[in-house]
Amino acid sequence: MFKALEGGPRPDPWPGDRIFVAVLGGLMGLTPLSVDMYLPALPAIGREFAASQHEVQLTLGVFFAGFGVGQLVWGPIGDRFGRRWPAVAGLLIFAAGSIAAALAPSNDFLIAARFVQAMGACVTPVMVRAMVRDVFDRERAGVMMSMMMLVMGAAPMLAPMIGGVIELWLGWRAIFVVLVIATLIVLSVLFKIPETHGEGKRRSAHWRSILAAYTELAFNRRFLSYAFGGAFFFGAMFAYIAGTPFVYIEIFGVPPQYYGFLFGLNVIAMMMSSTLNGRFMPRFGLDRTLRFGHTFAVFVGLAILAVGITGFGGLAGLVVTIFLYMFTMGAIGANSMAGAMSPFPHIAGAASALAGALQFAVGALTSVLVGLFDNGTALPMCAVMAGCSFLAFLSNRLAPRA
Repeated sequence: MFKALEGGPRPDPWPGDRIFVAVLGGLMGLTPLSVDMYLPALPAIGREFAASQHEVQLTLGVFFAGFGVGQLVWGPIGDRFGRRWPAVAGLLIFAAGSIAAALAPSNDFLIAARFVQAMGACVTPVMVRAMVRDVFDRERAGVMMSMMMLVMGAAPMLAPMIGGVIELWLGWRAIFVVLVIATLIVLSVLFKIPETHGEGKRRSAHWRSILAAYTELAFNRRFLSYAFGGAFFFGAMFAYIAGTPFVYIEIFGVPPQYYGFLFGLNVIAMMMSSTLNGRFMPRFGLDRTLRFGHTFAVFVGLAILAVGITGFGGLAGLVVTIFLYMFTMGAIGANSMAGAMSPFPHIAGAASALAGALQFAVGALTSVLVGLFDNGTALPMCAVMAGCSFLAFLSNRLAPRA
């Protein structure tokens, strides 16, 4: 398989080499580590820097914004220079940002360090998604992305638990030291797979070529439907990521070291749905599976809003409804990205970058909104999640049918 990837013709859509999938999943795992590991420490960071919830959540919002902007840069670079060496450069930038975050003397400095982290961390999902498109066709790409979610599922499940323990025993700064170590491991893993974007497929990195690629995507209705459907879905997820450390720890009194267990429940939901998507999507088709996922998610979003307004079920009510929302990840997350990228094999890097940038742009906005409208209850988080689920559903319904 690896020999076939090095500039030669694309292999069979199902090469059968699970090592390739495992390595790509490991590369993708750096993103949840960089977001989820320090979530239990957000209240502690606020106390050390005497910062409000909104100010501390800016470390998340700025990370999401940098992650989105950075993808727009790295996507065309990957189309021009291949997938591997841009990934190496991005990982080194991420390591530098992690060191700066560990040494941050203030919340403002931490915000800046998180932006640098994001500009480097965003390279791995862009290149991994492009690698999948380099090798697999449309339907198989959806299956492969679901498999990668299974492989990388351990990262967001374990990261908050590990982060809570590290914060308890060593302080929150040690979390970023661990991220530097994880980056070095990812760098070593990166060289286990071949270059999937050979010299003969590469495009010019001139600004006119980059502008032409993004213009083609920006005026393609099918791409926009898939991309915005996925972006709004992830916007709700980022609202949950930004809101639950304060809702669970500050409002419901969950100890930081136990926050990871509640977070891990939702990762289990994501892994279960990814397994089901890999099994049933080839049978029912990408678009039909995606429509079902968005329909289910919008009803769950309404349930989350009802819990936020009435307080019904308390902490358990929130945990159950958010679990159900995350259960739609397999049907929506992987299939939205596969659908957005499938018509554009000639600019797979740019398509991956723009779709990913939209996800994190919406995520940056929703995480800021949750902190901005904080009123000491779970309602702002729940309202943002419900609104995003409706907009994702609407984007899907406006899609041109194949």
